[in-house]
Amino acid sequence: MDLSKLKQPAGQVKKQRRVGRGMGTGRGKTAGRGMKGQKSISGYGHMRGFEGGQMPMHRRLPKRGFSNARFKKHFAIINVSVLDKLEADTFSPETLLELGVIKKLGHGLKVLGNGDLTRKITVSAHLFSKSAEEKIKAAGGKTTVLAAAAPAEKSE
Repeated sequence: MDLSKLKQPAGQVKKQRRVGRGMGTGRGKTAGRGMKGQKSISGYGHMRGFEGGQMPMHRRLPKRGFSNARFKKHFAIINVSVLDKLEADTFSPETLLELGVIKKLGHGLKVLGNGDLTRKITVSAHLFSKSAEEKIKAAGGKTTVLAAAAPAEKSE
């Protein structure tokens, strides 16, 4: 078998219809666009949401809500169940970064209480959920709240 001898199956590629090429083609003169009007003119194309000149729906309806995305704080999160599976007994944001458990620190580390904790551990983080703090202390461990971390600068 040779790649140069490969052909497409019959009927797979349809020839493009050339319009406006004379009366004999059956698609001459106006080329299927009708007589006059906006849609018959070259370069026609309307924007998304266009309603024929009527005020579009997205402009008629009132705006609602608020987005605080510009000032949102992004925390690296980790669950108690993940800390239970790791071999170390003391955890800090730096050690978790080295282990590869979290990828970016952002505004800090937050420990969440999903899962069970079966051993005594010491955790340093910027934020703890109530359930995470309760589970760590119930297992005999310690929690240390760190000062708020400034986000890492973007390097471009």
